[in-house]
Amino acid sequence: MMITATADLAAACARLARSPYVTVDTEFLRETTFWPKLCVVQLADDEGPVVVDALAPDIDLQPLFDLMANESVLKVFHAGRQDIEIFHHLAGLVPHPVFDTQIAAMVLGFGDSVSYDQLVQRTTGVTLDKSSRFTDWSRRPLSDDQITYAIADVTHLRTVYAKLSADLVKRGRAEWLVEEMEVLTSPATYRAEPDDAWQRFRSRVKKPRDLAVLMEVAAWREREAQGRDVPRSRVLKDDALLEVATRAPKTADALGGLRTFPRGYERSRAGQEILEAVARGLALDPASLPEIDRDRGGAGANPATVELLKVLLRMIAEQNAVAAKIIANSDDLERIAADDAAEVPALHGWRRELFGDKALKLKAGELALAVERGRVVTLARDPAEDGPLPAPQPRRRRGGRGERAADPASAPVAGD
Repeated sequence: MMITATADLAAACARLARSPYVTVDTEFLRETTFWPKLCVVQLADDEGPVVVDALAPDIDLQPLFDLMANESVLKVFHAGRQDIEIFHHLAGLVPHPVFDTQIAAMVLGFGDSVSYDQLVQRTTGVTLDKSSRFTDWSRRPLSDDQITYAIADVTHLRTVYAKLSADLVKRGRAEWLVEEMEVLTSPATYRAEPDDAWQRFRSRVKKPRDLAVLMEVAAWREREAQGRDVPRSRVLKDDALLEVATRAPKTADALGGLRTFPRGYERSRAGQEILEAVARGLALDPASLPEIDRDRGGAGANPATVELLKVLLRMIAEQNAVAAKIIANSDDLERIAADDAAEVPALHGWRRELFGDKALKLKAGELALAVERGRVVTLARDPAEDGPLPAPQPRRRRGGRGERAADPASAPVAGD
């Protein structure tokens, strides 16, 4: 049965609050809105599952919000960022403390961003029925299949959490999750500030004027989408936003003449507001603008060095059974290639001990990569003691049937 009354929800949350942990999942819709529309919340502890109808008439979700804020109860999610975003939007809170099984799985070598059904199968041997994944969770009544699906998302999560948590402790990696959980539970992660909307496109503009216009138009679109509660693309698509930023039209005719701009939109209220945003951007002092990311990896990143760092990262990830993505991403490697003191996670904490120090030694020539029995390995070397690398030998060219030396004396002559 689904909980549809506030009193029943309060009783269920009071019971769950006595548990050391509770598994949490949500079902929501977001195709036609800016903010996710919460439809169902499912929770479970060792005593059993609870399914909450978030759309039930007159239900007050405050007992649920109080449980999410209860510091004595660990909240277990799988890929919980969107679930947490919902609680932040509805109640202005971020659940804490939190354990994310997808991130834990990355730390334990299950691969990058492993799905819930894959993780359940690999840790418990159970194959989940995911046929209800894309159903309409706003329609009532929910089918038995939908409720069964919803319950499975939190009941098997209990076993997954228990196994991953024990494995983290056994392998001495429990602390590795701390930094990731801090990011996941930071309110800043979930703030959709209009003035920061341009950040999603910062690598797509190359001129200060373009950046200035982008900042103003992106902020306008974000405010419009939030205020109307519609997806950003319903207000203005990304390609149109970027064309406005780079072309900076000053009149309605110029705006309407853009290739990606919706026809007739330039004569609407929104079109006028876009032109006003463009004018504000053009009026900004270039000296006040953020620095443009001309090279996301940092100026001076040697492509060959980046490729070597990628090989080293893959080798270390395989050797230590940890997902490469959680150690460093491509941008991190480019920044390390350009700067030994790059401010990236890979040069701090456990990541530095595991990978960062070796990356810097590889750059300095104190570490070499080699292939041994079909596997990449590292070899320590002293650049001061090692002589220069041997000069490359002349290439030999191949003939039709045999091989001829690249020597003029051996070259064929007329009549050969």
